[in-house]
Amino acid sequence: MSNTTSNPSQERERPDEREVRAEQDRETARELGAAGSQLSTAPREEALASLPAMGVIGWARWFWRQLTSMRVALILLFLLSLGAIPGSLIPQNSVDELKVQTFKGLHTTVTPIYEKLQFFDVYSSVWFSAIYILLFISLIGCIVPRTGTFIGQLRSRPPGAPKRLTRLPAYTTWRTEAEPEQVHEAALTMMRKRRYRAHVDGNAVAAEKGYLREAGNLMFHIALILMLVAFAWGQLFKSEGAKLVVEGDGFSNTITQYDNFKSGSLFDEDSLAPFSFTLDDFIGTYERSGPQIGTPRTYEAHVTYSDGAYGKPKKKVIKVNEPLVVDGTKVYLNAHGYAPVVSVKDGRGKEVYKAAVPLLPLDNNVTSSGAIKVMDGYRDKNGKKDQLGFQAFFVPTFAGKGKGTMWSQFPAADMPVLALNGYHGSLGVDSGLAQNVYQLDKSKMTEFKNSEGEQLKERLLVGETMKLPGGAGSITFEGLQEWASFQISEQPASGWALTGAIGAIAGLAGSLFIQRRRVWIRAVRGADGVTVVEMAGLGRSESAKLPEELADLAVTLNAVAPTAPGPDTDPDTDPDSGTHVVAASSAEPSEGAEK
Repeated sequence: MSNTTSNPSQERERPDEREVRAEQDRETARELGAAGSQLSTAPREEALASLPAMGVIGWARWFWRQLTSMRVALILLFLLSLGAIPGSLIPQNSVDELKVQTFKGLHTTVTPIYEKLQFFDVYSSVWFSAIYILLFISLIGCIVPRTGTFIGQLRSRPPGAPKRLTRLPAYTTWRTEAEPEQVHEAALTMMRKRRYRAHVDGNAVAAEKGYLREAGNLMFHIALILMLVAFAWGQLFKSEGAKLVVEGDGFSNTITQYDNFKSGSLFDEDSLAPFSFTLDDFIGTYERSGPQIGTPRTYEAHVTYSDGAYGKPKKKVIKVNEPLVVDGTKVYLNAHGYAPVVSVKDGRGKEVYKAAVPLLPLDNNVTSSGAIKVMDGYRDKNGKKDQLGFQAFFVPTFAGKGKGTMWSQFPAADMPVLALNGYHGSLGVDSGLAQNVYQLDKSKMTEFKNSEGEQLKERLLVGETMKLPGGAGSITFEGLQEWASFQISEQPASGWALTGAIGAIAGLAGSLFIQRRRVWIRAVRGADGVTVVEMAGLGRSESAKLPEELADLAVTLNAVAPTAPGPDTDPDTDPDSGTHVVAASSAEPSEGAEK
């Protein structure tokens, strides 16, 4: 059995050749009839001559057809991906406003441009929402009619065989002494065993296979819609906040407990899941040698949590990418740092302040800085009320003494050192304005001076005390605790988004690897009384697999209806089966075999 295929012409056609080709295509369409109808649910594009007059209705129809075309949907999907790039590269207000402010301070030239383009709020910007909504409408407008078409195809039978099977992309024929009815019955049984939908239509068996290709195509589009809906739902009803917790302290899931909190426009505060947890201990270990020195090896927060107002306490270890999940809310471990424990005494020797003060890390070795604020209870040696403020600089592993700025040499607390310099006066906390707890407002404060008239600053080891001049009191570095920062988020419909993503991959795989094809087997009695068997196949797109599959079917059927002996011998005839498979004579695919 020989198998040949044809390749489309690579030469540029002249106008007269194109006219001849168009006439041939029209003739082929007339001959194939229903057999050459579309093998996909994609709507045919209208020629310009068939468009309505461009009135209001005409323009509306034209715009709708363009919007719901696959080409525009792909363009919108590309624009959506392109629009997400600045959201990934530029700090977003919805994620970290502090980073946005830092970025604006460092890039004063491009900041006004970014603000006009809404690059600091990409996912809630007008242009991103417009692309998102247009893509949503485009997919729905594409899916609805194609679903109806596909259902109609499933309910209908494969179309009857065209008059001239030789015009199809793959074709084979042979003569047999079997009766036409026997050939039809054997062909029907064979096709059904091969999981074709088949039936006898006149003098031929019509069969079709590969419906899962269109099912996969529709599944891919429906999955995209599901992902878009899940994303929109999550943005509208989401809640997300952060909380820094020192060892021994706790958190309750209420708005007032968050350090910062953001939510969707339709979020209801009453929908917050009722739970609480206490940070019992933070454990962090680090690589101590080799090229990865300082790299975290153990990074986990041990907590005790309660689900609900009266839930029983439970133990849980929160690790990176292993959150605590309570009633749909996830608690992620975000960051870690140190909180030096300090005590402050006033001018009369009374302890007025003692707390673990969280400091913010500046590098991977947890060099940290922050502020210590004594707002209430402090009196100087004369009994006058005052406020104290200390700028704090901390290193968990001090590498030795020096006059320059000290930096940590290792993230573990091997040799913790706390550097302080103090101020007294008004901290500005009584003004009613929001204030950063990690920064010291020194505009209304006076710095302490040492005996030489220089700024008072000292480095303290655990247990050491810095005396304030003029009998103003003292501050002692009592000990060290650790803190962990948690991100508490509730993202509804995330499961639907995952389902949509899996469905999109499965649907795309089906639409790419499954081929929709039709096969016709005709058996008629010839003028000499010998039955002539013809087999032809038509696929959605030209593929070498279609002739190969048709050849395999022909060999199977030939075993039931063997080739009749005859005086003529075809040079392409297979010596075993007596059949031959050839490609269509036309260089262009037949009508219905879509490019």
